[in-house]
Amino acid sequence: MQFYNTYSRQLEAFTPLNPPAVKMYTCGPTVYNHAHIGNFRAYIFEDLLQRQLEARGHKVERVMNLTDVDDKTIRGCRQAGMPLVEFTKQFKQAFFEDLNVLRIKPAAHFPAATEPQYISKMITMIAQLEKAEIAYQADDKSVYFRLGKFPDYGRLAHLNLDELRPSGRVHNDEYEKESVGDFALWKAWDEADGDVAWDSPWGRGRPGWHIECSAMATALLGDEIDIHCGGVDNIFPHHEAEIAQSECCTGKKFVRYWMHCAHLMVEGQKMSKSLGNFYTLRDILAKGWTGREIRYALISVNYRLPLNFTFGGLAAARSALQRIDEWVGRIAECGTRKAEVSKPSFDSASEQSNEGFFTALDDDLNISGALGQLFETIRETNRALDNGELAPAAARALIDWWNRVNAVLGFEPDSVETPAEVLALAEQRKTARASKDWAGSDRIRDEIAALGWQVKDTKDGQKLTKLSV
Repeated sequence: MQFYNTYSRQLEAFTPLNPPAVKMYTCGPTVYNHAHIGNFRAYIFEDLLQRQLEARGHKVERVMNLTDVDDKTIRGCRQAGMPLVEFTKQFKQAFFEDLNVLRIKPAAHFPAATEPQYISKMITMIAQLEKAEIAYQADDKSVYFRLGKFPDYGRLAHLNLDELRPSGRVHNDEYEKESVGDFALWKAWDEADGDVAWDSPWGRGRPGWHIECSAMATALLGDEIDIHCGGVDNIFPHHEAEIAQSECCTGKKFVRYWMHCAHLMVEGQKMSKSLGNFYTLRDILAKGWTGREIRYALISVNYRLPLNFTFGGLAAARSALQRIDEWVGRIAECGTRKAEVSKPSFDSASEQSNEGFFTALDDDLNISGALGQLFETIRETNRALDNGELAPAAARALIDWWNRVNAVLGFEPDSVETPAEVLALAEQRKTARASKDWAGSDRIRDEIAALGWQVKDTKDGQKLTKLSV
């Protein structure tokens, strides 16, 4: 396997520290609102990465943090007139529901920044940095990281700090490149924080965003991590700060492979509320699209390329998934037959050993190549089925192969039970067609469609499919 390492800007062969174990940290949501589809583009890329690693025999321990205290969450709870813990709780629950809808595998750990053991870890790390004179308490009573003590700051984002105008101290959690300067590790309490504060050696206050991830990552995964993921917007300042804090505390290389996904656009434009193209997952579901259709649309472009999310793309995802479903149904039915075909044209042995799908993903998650392999296999086997040349043994081998592939893709249909009314109508239509009552057959087909189902005539008989609304 090889991945593009943001730190080196090169493709690098993947070699974990302690194979087959892989320690992986993924930046999770800031729980001040429902996550939007740009967020889920990153989470689905990370899910694909974990599934492919596991398909190749690795044992992945993934951590996804929940940022439940920062500038945004505090501002949100104050505006809502709610305690921080109650305000963020609703969005944590919604996030877990959304992960389930998109078939994203749960992480091994979902640490929240406000949990006491992590607040304690943050305070310990800051005290360690202060003792080494890498951190200092300023006149505003906040504690800052002394940027000049870490010469490698800026290497991940490939910034030349000598060319940037230093800005002294930066108190905000998020800031632009031009604001490069000593960043806050611990923020002294002020009136805008309301009831949000913890005791510390530096007085009442709260952690800065960056130290939260360093503390949670090292507490759960140790001083050295194999892979750290996130969106490109996390590279600076967040991930730069994580590296500086962590490596100054441990004296070890914090992360071996940094992987970042590109931005998501909507209908060719940057997603923003002002343009009316800002969508949460729930907004898209309310328009009648399913979780797996959204998953397909978000997974189908390589993570390092910008993804243009469109409703036309969702329609294409729906068609692609229907094609896969029909193919799986056909080969499953063929696999149950007892009689072998006289002229088999599909080599089950070669298909069983076909690693083209997985080999494509080994190359920096080349999803286009992997899906190309899948649909080429569908074309070949459908042709063999049409000609009566697919042996049952080959069909069974294909099912085994598909199960391996789908363990990576997560495209299985939602479990839907066909209503008795629809089944009864399908039997009536079958009788009508047997008696060549074509008008009656068409009328019953329309009745089935009105109930939200599609009936399709195949050489193997009628097939019922739930229509997406």
